[in-house]
Amino acid sequence: MFNSEQLSKQVIQQVIHDLNPQDRVKQALQKRTFTKNLHLLAIGKAAWDMAHAAYEVLGDRVNKALVITKHGHSKGKIGHFQIMEAGHPIPDKTSIKAGHLAIELFSGLKEDDELIFLISGGGSALFEVLYDGITLEDLQQVTQRLMVSGMDIRKVNAVRKRLSLVKGGQFAKIVAPASIQAFVISDVLGDSVADIASGPVTPEEVTPELSEIIKKLELEDPAITQAIQRELPKKIENVQVTIIDNVVHACQSAKKHFEEQGIPATIITTRLECEAKEAGQFIAAIIKDIYHKKSDLSTPQCLIFGGETLVHLHGTGKGGRNQELALSAAIAIDGLKTDCCLFSLGTDGTDGPTDAAGGIVTPQTVQQ
Repeated sequence: MFNSEQLSKQVIQQVIHDLNPQDRVKQALQKRTFTKNLHLLAIGKAAWDMAHAAYEVLGDRVNKALVITKHGHSKGKIGHFQIMEAGHPIPDKTSIKAGHLAIELFSGLKEDDELIFLISGGGSALFEVLYDGITLEDLQQVTQRLMVSGMDIRKVNAVRKRLSLVKGGQFAKIVAPASIQAFVISDVLGDSVADIASGPVTPEEVTPELSEIIKKLELEDPAITQAIQRELPKKIENVQVTIIDNVVHACQSAKKHFEEQGIPATIITTRLECEAKEAGQFIAAIIKDIYHKKSDLSTPQCLIFGGETLVHLHGTGKGGRNQELALSAAIAIDGLKTDCCLFSLGTDGTDGPTDAAGGIVTPQTVQQ
């Protein structure tokens, strides 16, 4: 017999180890030959780890370098690299300061220069230069509304890009004529690089109906509404993007480690996209079908779901999609007389504006 909760916690640690951003960056850089003058910019919650790996591979071959990560996520000095910490998930003054420093460092590059751009989840908030007429307070208020709106990431980022001068491919235009090699840890469905960190070096793939977004967010300030409806770059030619990790790899890692323990594992989907509350109820329904022997699946069994759920915040709650999914499932499987466990994990290490990465629940959680 095995204990599902104990085994799940063990697999979580193994998956986190497999998703080590330093290893992924080293593997990617070691496959490349760089012939130009190198510079480096890293943004996101994994920026310190990614930059540290780049320094171990390239060392002093990198000239100018800037690392921008979340407050509390720097782990110390990295050679001669400049390191800044900024606000996430709500941008702050240091987010603006970091964005301006990036422009100062990299806007004067030439054709014989190359920028290594390391991007991970959280970059949208950490790296910012505001569009004319937009204030930090404007950005913070709109970001807060977006976070609790229940909108998908494409609509959220369509707004972020237009309030910014460095998102939606605009930073690539600033760096030109230098070339950019972007190495990206994807935290969005389908690995759309236009939506990862709001696509600082990638043009928008599909533009949502902006007037509908403005109406839903109840935005009335003319400076904000006009900015949101402006055009962004359509074509960018100085960028090469490589996805070095994503949710598919996370799901495959979990499957591998459960099967090594003799537990059959099935990846149900890597593109789950709905309300977090509904996802928890859906997964709980599958669990109950298995328990009541109304499913083709037998026990023991591991079911794996990857994706990006949404939270529509009510009242004064914080949000956090993984904890909401887990709590919703816990209510639905409350009192079930079986050994089962559900864990919901944010691969970027932070679940919404909280200090947790997710949640773990069993049929005993509600009672406890």
